[in-house]
Amino acid sequence: VKEGLNFTYATARSLVSAAPPTEGLVLKMPVIVYNGAFIVDSNDGKILMAETFTTEQVEKVRMEAWNHNLSPFVYALMNNRQNVSYIINRVNSGMQNYLNDKAGDDRMKPLSDEKNLYNGDVYYFTFIGTQEELTGMYNVFKDNADYICNFAKDIYYDDFWLEIMPKGATKANAILKLKKQYDCDRVVCFGDAINDISMFRIADECYAVENAVDELKKIATGVISSNEENGVAIWLKNNWKS
Repeated sequence: VKEGLNFTYATARSLVSAAPPTEGLVLKMPVIVYNGAFIVDSNDGKILMAETFTTEQVEKVRMEAWNHNLSPFVYALMNNRQNVSYIINRVNSGMQNYLNDKAGDDRMKPLSDEKNLYNGDVYYFTFIGTQEELTGMYNVFKDNADYICNFAKDIYYDDFWLEIMPKGATKANAILKLKKQYDCDRVVCFGDAINDISMFRIADECYAVENAVDELKKIATGVISSNEENGVAIWLKNNWKS
């Protein structure tokens, strides 16, 4: 970066939860969080671009969650603050694993009932459960053009995650906006999971780490060493000026 590399990251995490693994990076470019729902300034956390649901889209998710007896984590902007609301007596073991990972995170807002669950400018829904519990909900939204839907097994636990986002909230869309803003000639990206597929499809070069999911490897320019072997850092060191 000091030598002029235009480098940033795109993640499903928030800026807060991305901070520990990116500690030490000094970035000149904004970062992409929540799978493309936000582009934010990595230094002060200011939201530079946001994709949110319409009231009608939120109501559709609410009704289908009710029909399928599911309760989500609801991510919303309230008074320019990011809140993650959930109903405390609907927390299952997978949701509890997530909450354990977020211990001390002041964005987490437990509620006693659904009355205020969907308040604010909603930009993200996360449902956590078994594959069987979530498949019906996934089938409702997977082909709906008004939503982006990711459904996959958790990397660290046995739970499945169903993530629902506004149609414009993709890593690809956010990357293309930064590419235009910074007048970049080409995009090279790296990834490991299915939520990286959209950015692989718009990149000039795309590399899957060795421990990536097979779906990503199939569309990659190449496969590099795993993240545990510093595959991305080694590739950048050897290739970025070429």
